[in-house]
Amino acid sequence: MALIETELEVINIKNLKNIKIPDYQRPYSWSVESVNTLFEDTYNAAQKQIAEYRLGTLILHKKQDIYNIVDGQQRLTTIAILLFCLIQKCKLPYEFCLMNALYSSLSKNAILTNYKILNQRVNDLNDLESKNYLDYILSRCTFVKIVTDSEQEAFQFFDSQNSRGKELAPHDLLKSYHLREMNNIDINRKVSIINKWENIKQDDWKELFANYLYPITQWYKGRNGLYYSSKKISQFKGITQNNNYNYAIYHKASNLFVEQFNQSGNNQLLNNEMLNQFQLTQPIIAGNRFFTYSIHYKNLLEAIRNKLEIYHKDKNEIPNERFGDIYIKQLYECSLLFFADKFGINSVNDTTIRIIYTWCYLLRLKMIAIYMQTINKYACGNHNSRTNIDINLFEYINDISKPNDLNLLIIPKPQDDEIDNKNKVKYKAIYNKLYKDNGWK
Repeated sequence: MALIETELEVINIKNLKNIKIPDYQRPYSWSVESVNTLFEDTYNAAQKQIAEYRLGTLILHKKQDIYNIVDGQQRLTTIAILLFCLIQKCKLPYEFCLMNALYSSLSKNAILTNYKILNQRVNDLNDLESKNYLDYILSRCTFVKIVTDSEQEAFQFFDSQNSRGKELAPHDLLKSYHLREMNNIDINRKVSIINKWENIKQDDWKELFANYLYPITQWYKGRNGLYYSSKKISQFKGITQNNNYNYAIYHKASNLFVEQFNQSGNNQLLNNEMLNQFQLTQPIIAGNRFFTYSIHYKNLLEAIRNKLEIYHKDKNEIPNERFGDIYIKQLYECSLLFFADKFGINSVNDTTIRIIYTWCYLLRLKMIAIYMQTINKYACGNHNSRTNIDINLFEYINDISKPNDLNLLIIPKPQDDEIDNKNKVKYKAIYNKLYKDNGWK
């Protein structure tokens, strides 16, 4: 690794120079609670005159004389806001500039909110307390500064550091991984792509990958789709630019053709629709396509949910309060998402929804208690001993060649003793829906 050993040091705030936030960094988003905690911890340390207060690690990529922040932006921004408040309170000339930062509009609300919080906390201090606290922040608060002259290696170090300590969310690790594969992307396009990603709640990314994309990519192969974590992100790392094996060249060429076709505007072949370049059964291309891929599937899931809103007039047909009900609903959405991924959202009609709903919610009627493991076995076609439905629906969808082939899937009517009487009452809406729509008597 191209670490600059002469710049590997513990450094105080006052001696940090030429720090810059690169365009690809996510917006500033620290919560009020985190900001208040930082204030109280550093102020208490100042009051107790603790010799040094360590703020953590800064990972920097040095380019000429500028140090781009790879890790540590959120903490540094909060410190910068705090310093601004203290310098204002102490009525000092604003000569100290912690970093060169041009924040996007996505950061504005968090910066203003946290400024108000910190300004209020600082204004509660008297003049001497403010000056002593300012001196402490500048001289006694420190970072471990790690500098490399390679952006890619800075991200690699970022990954390794975070995999040893508090584990980052898998989607954050994927983000940093794919950023490293975007070296040849125009900076304005890179910023646009990252802003779209960051403009979506991070919990939404967590849910999409853990509860939908990862299980689907395992279930159609008959594999375990549970317990998605940072150790299982290889599924979404894709094909790197330097991979020149036959399969990789094929997929890279296919993606390049689709991109060029869509940009050409010559899409009369598809009635002026854009060619889709993603399939959950195919590898992705590392880099900017990962972000487009993620947004594509988030939008497709939203389209599925919109169709279900229309189809299920009675919301009791898809209960969503107990854990077991939530697991079934996710299975239902996963099944429809996989079908729409292969055949297109317009192929998801009432017949498609009826068949998939029947397959999913028969499990709800037949089982008193449903756990994640129950869903996992059922999705893989391994739960026949309890349900008498030994069908891997994901494998079935993967194997068929036309949307209407799903109509050939025969799901047998359950025997009278297969459904507990309590479930008939508890899930009356599901029972009535299944029996009415399938013509069961």
